Amino acid sequence: MCGIAGEINFKNEINEQILREMSICLTPRGPDADGFYKDEHVCLAHRRLIVIDPENGKQPMTAGNYTLVYNGELYNTDELRAGLVGKGYQFNGHSDTEVVLKSFIEYGERCVEMFNGIFAFAVWDRKEQRLFMARDRIGVKPLFYAETDGGIVFASEIKALFKHPAVKPVITREGAAQIMLIGPARIVGDGVFRDIRDLPAAYCAWFDSGGLKVKPYWKLSAKPHEENFEESARHVRELIFDAVKRQLVSDVGICTFLSGGLDSSVISAIAAKEFEKRGEKLHTFSIDYVHNHENFRASEFQPDEDAPYVRRMAEFIGSEHINVELDTPQLADALEDSTFARDLPGMADVDSSLFLFCREIKKHFSVAVSGECADEIFGGYPWYHKPEVLHYDGFPWATSVPERGALMKDPLSPGDAEAFVRHAYNDCLAGVDYLDGEDASQRRSREMFILNLKYFMATLLDRKDRMSMAHGLEVRVPFCDYRLVEYAYNIPREFRDYRDREKGIVRYAMTGVLPEDVLWRKKSPYPKTHNPNYMRLLSDRLREVLKADDCRLVEIANADRLRELLDTDGASFTKNWYGQLMTVPQIYAYFLQIESWMRRYDVTVSE
Repeated sequence: MCGIAGEINFKNEINEQILREMSICLTPRGPDADGFYKDEHVCLAHRRLIVIDPENGKQPMTAGNYTLVYNGELYNTDELRAGLVGKGYQFNGHSDTEVVLKSFIEYGERCVEMFNGIFAFAVWDRKEQRLFMARDRIGVKPLFYAETDGGIVFASEIKALFKHPAVKPVITREGAAQIMLIGPARIVGDGVFRDIRDLPAAYCAWFDSGGLKVKPYWKLSAKPHEENFEESARHVRELIFDAVKRQLVSDVGICTFLSGGLDSSVISAIAAKEFEKRGEKLHTFSIDYVHNHENFRASEFQPDEDAPYVRRMAEFIGSEHINVELDTPQLADALEDSTFARDLPGMADVDSSLFLFCREIKKHFSVAVSGECADEIFGGYPWYHKPEVLHYDGFPWATSVPERGALMKDPLSPGDAEAFVRHAYNDCLAGVDYLDGEDASQRRSREMFILNLKYFMATLLDRKDRMSMAHGLEVRVPFCDYRLVEYAYNIPREFRDYRDREKGIVRYAMTGVLPEDVLWRKKSPYPKTHNPNYMRLLSDRLREVLKADDCRLVEIANADRLRELLDTDGASFTKNWYGQLMTVPQIYAYFLQIESWMRRYDVTVSE
């Protein structure tokens, strides 16, 4: 994976030094090499993490009138290359970068419809004097941009855009409301900062002297499901196996995340078999916390610990396993670094723990494979099953909107707070495709799929990309293979929930791949610390922040309401902030992230 940046301007001269500063900002994403392309009206920058074809994958890459900067990985490179060779194209190496560029030359914007992979890229057409940008169907790889006087500037991360003098760290009241009412999610296509946009997943764009045109190139379509349950399970199994195998291609070492849950165990088991065929041993990594065994308390969301299942799986697949153990102060201390990595307040210690975890993995590997996104497409979360949240008229992972509104600088009434969120919610539902005659249950199932795909899953993918790439670690996510997503969208709910279990069809499909106790283990969320000292530590830090005369947090949050929250040990906030993991300690951590974010970026709140 890599970092990309660029500027096109038809009115003002481009300052190459600014692009070099933007590139330096992206060094963690691409620590191995850099490159620049400069011509009239355009300057492109690239930072490279070398994974495939070190010599022949250098960027920016030019062929004829076209120059490419690309961040991503294609998983159907061989098929695409063969098709292009059949049309007379020649290749200098085996990099997917060259395949992306020559696919664009041959097929134009339609090339993105042929790509199976994760990507964000831009191609400058020197002859036509126009720029093409695109992002993968699921939105695994990021691409932000800002329109300027006579031009456009783009980059893989927001922080790089702020190196350009035309882009300022300003948020409007709507941006502040996003932080307080929707965060750590973002409204689709919105970069939270006033002038910054996010090219949405499955969108492409053209920019020329006439301006910017953005359009979708893919969406999920409702289709009749004509396979029976057994056929569907076989189909799911084949797609998962194929997606994992395709994503094990690398010219450098590759490992997997292993939590002992269904998704990472499936990926690790498949990967271990493939490594065994090569005469190699798979390395697996897990995360845990100091004294977590003593502090663990079973809950509805997490009935048992991960550690025994991690050991069980590592022994079962014969992997070389490394357990990364973190301590409470480390989590708190890394909140600021993880905020800088994401460029926005994030998922609190869920972010900082992954930040630290990826830092340790990078000491051994540059590529890892992870189990994200199976829960979103196969119904793994409680809100897919519990009627009170399944039919909630809003984002079901964040039903605490009234409580959030009360914590804003100028507290919002429950009705006003929910109206703000519902606007984004309704916009998302407007894109749902149904079949005629579907009953209410199946229609709601489709709605939940799209809500999770565009919001909850997008937040987790933001997290995974930024926390890993902050250390130059490429993390691949096979469950985001668009073929699997398309298929899952049309599976009947009763198939998906086989035996009344979350991800039931995946469990059945993986019979024989995993031990039965792992296969049917109840879903367990991403591991977090259960140490009571963590909440006390965060509480003390947040109190100190609120005491400071120069506290920045109070520019968007209500200090008195936050003190009340602290004084009641969180009792005045009755629901989770976001998902299953952001409970009271993570609420404190989230506000600490807001404080450090506003300070580090010197955020201005515009009226």
